[in-house]
Order: sequence, then structure tokens, then C-alpha cells
Amino acid sequence: MKTLIARCLAGTRPAPPEIYRVPGLPGDLPTALERLRPRKLVPAAVLLPIIDRPAGLTVLFTVRAPGLRHHAGQVSFPGGRLDPGDPGPREAALRESAEEVGLAAALVEVVGYLPNYLTITGFSVTPVVGFVRPEFDPAPDITEVSEAFEVPLDILLAPGNMQLRHKRFMGVRLPYYEMPWGEHRIWGATAAMLVNFRDTLRGGQA
Repeated sequence: MKTLIARCLAGTRPAPPEIYRVPGLPGDLPTALERLRPRKLVPAAVLLPIIDRPAGLTVLFTVRAPGLRHHAGQVSFPGGRLDPGDPGPREAALRESAEEVGLAAALVEVVGYLPNYLTITGFSVTPVVGFVRPEFDPAPDITEVSEAFEVPLDILLAPGNMQLRHKRFMGVRLPYYEMPWGEHRIWGATAAMLVNFRDTLRGGQA
């Protein structure tokens, strides 16, 4: 699986914020959704951390602290908006991962990038995919992260585990994905990025 991931993401580069992929929709946002897109997108980045555990590959998730301004209490990947001092998404994702869960950049091998994802709060999020060394032990910063947990990668990629749902937002029917994991609900932007990841790997198997 590591070989497949590295091959599928080889040579990928971060896309501009205005270029993104919303799974569940054919192509770009249809006309009905254009009015929902914020005029000014905020560049952000997350790390999709794949940990090489002895029992197999896992993906690290965080639960955002309840007092945060955006997406409080939701399951997410480590990350946040790009700061002025960040040269790009890679640096932002690694910086945020160090701040949120104590993941040192030296333990991460960045292998590529996934399509940007547009959130309803106006963030254009670049997922940075990285392999994490097995000695990593999460140390969440409780001001930003209330919990960190891992899910086997095979479970996340298994057919049918990510379920497509729909909701209405400002009169428009929007797609979203979700998957329960114990007491957690992986959904929204985080689930959508995993679907984009799954689709990228499927394309590499064709």
C-alpha cells in the first residue's frame, strides 16, 4: 500500500486555492452552488498522517477543542490556515501538526498532495499526505485538540464504509460523506478529503 500511495502521489503539487474538488458533485460547482462560494477563499492546509505501525498503516485524526471558532468538536486532520511566514501548504501542515499533536517534521516523509477541498466556511484546504514514523506518540495541545485517535487505513479505504449523504444549506442540496468509528463521526471536509484520497488511489490501480 505504501508503494501504491507513493506512486499515485509522485510529482503532485499544491493547486491554487480557487481550484478544488468536491466529491459527490460532477466536476466543478454547479451554477446553483456558485452563490454559496465565498468571494475570498482562505488558504489552509492539513496533514493526512499515515502512521507506519507494526500492525499496519493507520491514519491519525484529531478532535478539535470545543472552544475553537471554526468546526469546534469535529473530527479533523491536524492543520489550519496558512500563516504569512509559511512558504506553502507543506510547511503550514507540518507546523500545525507540531503545534497540535507534537508531531516533529523530522518524523514525516511528505509524499504528495491531494486536490484542495472547499469548506462552507470559506477555507480552501490543501491536504498534504505524509508517512509518519512508527515511534510517533501523539501529544495533543488541549487548547486546540481534545483528543487524537487512529483508524486503520484499510478500514477508511474499504468500499462502502464512506457513505454519501445530502443536506440542505441555504436552499441548496449539498453532498457530504460520513463514516462512524466508535464514538466518533468522521464526516464533512475530513471525510471528503479521504474520498478524494481513495479516488486518487483507485485511479492509480487502473
